[in-house]
Amino acid sequence: MKNKTQTIRKIVGYLNNPDEDGGFWLPNIQRPFVWSEEQICRLFDSILREYPISTLLVWKTTSSIRRRKFIDNWHPSLKLSDFYVPEDDKKKCLVLDGQQRLQSLFIGLCGSFSGRELHVDVLSGTAALPDDIKYRFAFLPTVSAHFPWVKFKDLVFTTRRKRELVHDLELDADRALSDAEKDQIESNLDLIDRTFKMDESITYQELDSIDNPALYTEDDVVEVFIRANSGGTKLEKSDLLFSLLNATWDVADNRMEELLEKLNRHGFAFDRDFVLKTCLVLLNQGAPYEVAKFRKPGVREAIEAQWDTLSASIQAVADFVRGKTYIQCDKALPSYLALIPLIYVCHHFPAAWKVAKNVANFLVRTLLAGAFGGQSDRVIDALVKRFKELQGFDDKEGYAVIRSQGRSLEITSERFFGMGYGSKTIHLIFNLWYPSFSHVPAYDNHLPQVDHIFPQSRLKAVKIKSPDTGRPVMKYRDEARNRLANCMLLTRAENGAGGKSDMTPTDWFENKDNAYLDLHLIPKDRALWALERYEDFIAERERLIAQKFAWLISG
Repeated sequence: MKNKTQTIRKIVGYLNNPDEDGGFWLPNIQRPFVWSEEQICRLFDSILREYPISTLLVWKTTSSIRRRKFIDNWHPSLKLSDFYVPEDDKKKCLVLDGQQRLQSLFIGLCGSFSGRELHVDVLSGTAALPDDIKYRFAFLPTVSAHFPWVKFKDLVFTTRRKRELVHDLELDADRALSDAEKDQIESNLDLIDRTFKMDESITYQELDSIDNPALYTEDDVVEVFIRANSGGTKLEKSDLLFSLLNATWDVADNRMEELLEKLNRHGFAFDRDFVLKTCLVLLNQGAPYEVAKFRKPGVREAIEAQWDTLSASIQAVADFVRGKTYIQCDKALPSYLALIPLIYVCHHFPAAWKVAKNVANFLVRTLLAGAFGGQSDRVIDALVKRFKELQGFDDKEGYAVIRSQGRSLEITSERFFGMGYGSKTIHLIFNLWYPSFSHVPAYDNHLPQVDHIFPQSRLKAVKIKSPDTGRPVMKYRDEARNRLANCMLLTRAENGAGGKSDMTPTDWFENKDNAYLDLHLIPKDRALWALERYEDFIAERERLIAQKFAWLISG
């Protein structure tokens, strides 16, 4: 990675200019420009105050990535499509991080904001607190701007002498300027020359895929882009992959959003990454999710031509999960990747899918066992290969394939009861346990909540004497407090204001009937509800839970 520096006036000359090292452009994966007038003005104030404005990230490439121009004259009704540039395999530099800053500089120095150009108050610059404005900028109609407001681009791109500029400003003021005012103007003009024309204050890191094509592959650049933008809007690998797909399929965005809306209307969180990865598998391109696959002849065209059947298969399995299993929401589906082999069977062998047995149990066991955690592409490919050979689904064969990949499917008692508060799988367990609960209520703040039966605050207060120091220490650490057997699912009303809160089991269960205790598998021996019997309560409740989940726990 190369680190380069440049003056602001020079870097602005790179934007949309193919004669300057191919020019700087925006890849279509970049979100629209969102900065306000105030943010732009603060950026220019920061530059004159010689504050750092962070490093830019640029990708030099000849790849035919869809790109667009930087916007010079911004207004709220413009369409990004008006700024698209025809694809080509010429040298170009795509800005991966720094769009808002560069776009703001371009608008301020070369364009306008809603028809108004950037002006600076040439008499500003007095001391200000760090969060206050020191150098005043504003977007003003040129015809109505009067001294001390001056069009900023005229000061940055002028070749006139400072003495001439001060003289003209005095004429514009239509009065004699005081010595203090002249000193302030001269100081500001010197500062503008230094910060915008002389100092190489813009630093950018360059990923060079022309000189180093093996070092910065398209997949590498996708990962860099995602990491560089991780602090802002959530970005997926599909942002770049989908821009490739869009190049040949103009309605791709709309069709994808229609599918995601259908998939997610009942509380799930399917995303474009999942859909595109699944499409690759269904087209027998394998599970690894790589840019190169979308560049292979025929792949993008196949997704477009077969979209209706591909999306129908994805939706069919999503409907199966919601309707035929107890997995009701996103939290209860710790790995969406577990669905891909099932979608493959549904898509290629629809008759066998309709009569497939034990699919729900297979899904639950593999999810609880974490069979699709970590690097799961080999597991997915192996399952797909075996189901393709069988021309259908077989749970026992599926288990054998997963074990052959070195992944355990055994859910021992210790492993199961360790899936407590904060684990990725507790919501899946509770979806199985509490099928009558609404895990997808109309409002997010009405979601059922995982609650500690013995409140954490009460357990933390229990002390024992340390055998090493003789001092009192906490008896029940996180692992002991957060075990599954100390957790129950409560409705929002039960756990909200005036609800259970930090009530002890003795108080909370006092007036509860047997149906309530049976639902939550609470031992009916009231003596076990006392704080000093916590360990006995956990042992008895684990026995009751083990009976309920005997079909799942291996011992």
